[in-house]
Amino acid sequence: MAGIGSSTYWEDLRKQARQLENELDLKLVSFSKLCTSYSSSRDGRRGDTSDTTPLLNNSTQDRMFDTMSVEIEQLLAKLTAVNDKMAEYTNSPGAAALNAALMHTLQRHRDILQDYTHEFHKTKGNFLAIREREDLLGSVRKDIETYKSGSGVNNRRTELFLKEHEHLRNPIFFLGKQAGITLMAQAHVLGKTNKNVFF
Repeated sequence: MAGIGSSTYWEDLRKQARQLENELDLKLVSFSKLCTSYSSSRDGRRGDTSDTTPLLNNSTQDRMFDTMSVEIEQLLAKLTAVNDKMAEYTNSPGAAALNAALMHTLQRHRDILQDYTHEFHKTKGNFLAIREREDLLGSVRKDIETYKSGSGVNNRRTELFLKEHEHLRNPIFFLGKQAGITLMAQAHVLGKTNKNVFF
C-alpha cells in the first residue's frame, strides 16, 4: 500500500470503501429477506400446506440471523475503519489542495455507512420484535391447544352435568309453578268466599 501522502493511498481507500459498501449492500438485502421470511414461515405453519411450508425451520433461521448479524457488524466496523483512514488522509498536509473534493467524497462514504448502519439496526430490531411477538403468540396458541385437547373430557362432563341439572331443575320448576297456580286459585277462592260472607 502506498504512503499516507500519496494519491494512490486515497484511491486504495476509496476502492476498499466501495468494495465493503457493495458487500454490505448484498448482505443487507439477504438479511432483510431472511427477516421477512421468518414471519411468513411462522404464518405458513398455520395452513400446513405444501406451498406455505417453510424451507427452513425457525431454529435454522435464528442461527442464520445470528451469523449474518455478526458478519454485517464486522463489515460495518471495517467500513468505519476505512472511513476513519480517509478522514486522516484529508487532514494530512499533502491533501490540503484537494480538500474540498476529498471532503465531498468522504462525506458521501460516511452517509452510505450511516444509511447501512441505520438499515441494519432497523431490520434487526424489526426481526427481534417479530420473533418476540411470534414466541408470545406461539405460547398462547400452545396454551389454547392444550386447553382444547385436555378439555374434551371436561366438556363432556360439563355437558352431562348441565343435562342432569336441567332434568332436576325442570320438575322443581314445574312443581313450583303448580304450587304457585294452586296458591293463586286458593287465594281467589278465599277472596270470593270472603266477599260472599260480608254481602
